[in-house]
Amino acid sequence: MSFVSRLRGKGPSGFGASSTAEEVARGLDLSGKCYLVTGVTSGIGGETLRVLMLQGANVVGTGRTLAAATSACAPLGARARPAVCDLSEPASVHTLAAELLARGQQLDGIVCNAGVMALPKLTIKHGVELQFLTNHLGHFLLVTGILPLLAPGARVVVVSSDAHRAAPRKGIDFDNLDGRKGYQTWGFYGQSKLANLLFAKELARRLDDGKTSNAVHPGVIITKLQRTLPTFMTAAMSLSQSIFLKTIPEGAATSVFAAVHPSLAAVSGEYLADCNVKAPRRVARDPELAARLWEYSEKFAAGFSRP
Repeated sequence: MSFVSRLRGKGPSGFGASSTAEEVARGLDLSGKCYLVTGVTSGIGGETLRVLMLQGANVVGTGRTLAAATSACAPLGARARPAVCDLSEPASVHTLAAELLARGQQLDGIVCNAGVMALPKLTIKHGVELQFLTNHLGHFLLVTGILPLLAPGARVVVVSSDAHRAAPRKGIDFDNLDGRKGYQTWGFYGQSKLANLLFAKELARRLDDGKTSNAVHPGVIITKLQRTLPTFMTAAMSLSQSIFLKTIPEGAATSVFAAVHPSLAAVSGEYLADCNVKAPRRVARDPELAARLWEYSEKFAAGFSRP
């Protein structure tokens, strides 16, 4: 627990910045339930996988390679099933979706956790800047591809970030999604995280049967997500971790809280941080922007045939 976390109190939920994933799930019986968590090979994804398993759940945990996913899942036993999903490759996403649909296992929740952060140089893939492709479009393709598997009352959790506040003034710059008209490391990362928020909001509007969708901010944590940052920046973050930053168990708490806590059964279309509802940037609540992003994402998806 960091010094700053100790100073922060608990919110209306009874949890706060210093709460851990184990604490928010304590006492819950998830036996017989099944969840899909992307990016379980390290960091908060790995902790989310571990805690869901601890409470009795079955979990499909994805990594960019089968070896990485297996390495994360194997120590936890047969209820953790590794799967391949490279969110920057629509073919990989479609393959996983097809496998899950063929298996027919209903899902009680999806935690869209995987992502890339603050790429120092512009990288374009499939005609789109890589952070936007991986963090938003990849998850859009996956979630919309397996919607028939969501059980009544299932929850979709999209890991966003307070970095969404660094997105362009108009929110999503649809005229420059490939970054060719100008690229800013944090601006484009923020845009991808804003897209996560808007996706969760629009998905919430479209879901039925008591299903919910919420976006979460995990907090600032040292994980492999920072591997693209300059050395001086990661060194400074490591030095300050015990004082200012969250631990991985604290960082995974809001994802787990949103995925399983009974108090959120009827909460949908919200943004959560420190295990409590938080107000995002105003543009993140714009229903027209959310609908436009959904339309763009559908058109992008239509350009890639499913297997």
